[in-house]
Amino acid sequence: MRFAQPEFLWGLVALPVVALLFVWAWRRRVKKAEKFASAAMLRHIATPVNPWIRALRLSFMLAALGFLLLALARPQWGRKMELVQRRGLDVMVVQDISHSMLAQDVQPSRLIRSRHEISGFLENLRGDRVGLVAFAGEAQVLSPLTLDYGALRLFLNDLAPGWLLPGTNLGAGMEKALQAFSGAGSAAKYQVMILITDGEAHDPDVLKVAEKAKAQGVNIYAVGIGSREGVPIPIGGGTQGVQYKKDRRGNIITTRLDEVTLQNIANITGGKYYYAGPGEFQLPKVLADLEAREKQEIEGTRLEQYQDRYQWPLVAAMFFLLLEMLIPEWGRRRAKTVGRFV
Repeated sequence: MRFAQPEFLWGLVALPVVALLFVWAWRRRVKKAEKFASAAMLRHIATPVNPWIRALRLSFMLAALGFLLLALARPQWGRKMELVQRRGLDVMVVQDISHSMLAQDVQPSRLIRSRHEISGFLENLRGDRVGLVAFAGEAQVLSPLTLDYGALRLFLNDLAPGWLLPGTNLGAGMEKALQAFSGAGSAAKYQVMILITDGEAHDPDVLKVAEKAKAQGVNIYAVGIGSREGVPIPIGGGTQGVQYKKDRRGNIITTRLDEVTLQNIANITGGKYYYAGPGEFQLPKVLADLEAREKQEIEGTRLEQYQDRYQWPLVAAMFFLLLEMLIPEWGRRRAKTVGRFV
């Protein structure tokens, strides 16, 4: 036997305290009554109660409370096998980790905000398999499609520029995601790619990769993050404050959102484009779109489940509570009428 919520068993420790408080209150009441009148007078003006009956009723009440705590602790014994089925999509998140994602037009930076929003996105998924691809000058699959969102967050929280070759090879990130889909064993209509980037693609063949995704039947939801105006790229602080990335001539390099490329990718693959500016991120809208899509039956898992047996202590608690209510306080006497009408 086991208890599903054993913390309620600590309440059993309080039962002796409840009994002592009840006895203390009863004795206090008796002492106050003795101060009010003598024992002989009390027998005429008050109804005597059999102390043994009162103790019996108290024991029934404590038993009812004890069994109620046992029921709340959910005792379980016996097992059965259950098949747990999941319905969902296969979602590959493709995250840009190039140096331009350090720009602070979206606070605290494009990359940190993206990591935070993806983590919130994962919290609202139900049964979807999710994978993670990071790209800069090259791309790498950090997590294949999985239902273990906790493990996925471990990779997500460590994303930073410098992991991969410098640059922004958007097409390579998309290629890696398509390769991950090809080994997933799911139909194309259940496969979705979410692309989060500032869109500064230095790969001229990125639209060819989008055509490949279309041929494979994968829809791409592109989320463009950053401002439409050029902003500098911080590369760290120093004695003179924050330093910014510069070209060979010493001019500060700026980065701006390339919406045209991202819109074309989304249109080619039958997906959607969302603009994530400084004020609002768009992953909740992407989530709403995914919820409206047809879901696949993901392979079920057979789990061994314990059988709940809380009903038995609950019935016992009701039984003792009923006894406590039905047993009269025996020993009552009829008050004698005293006066000239005797």
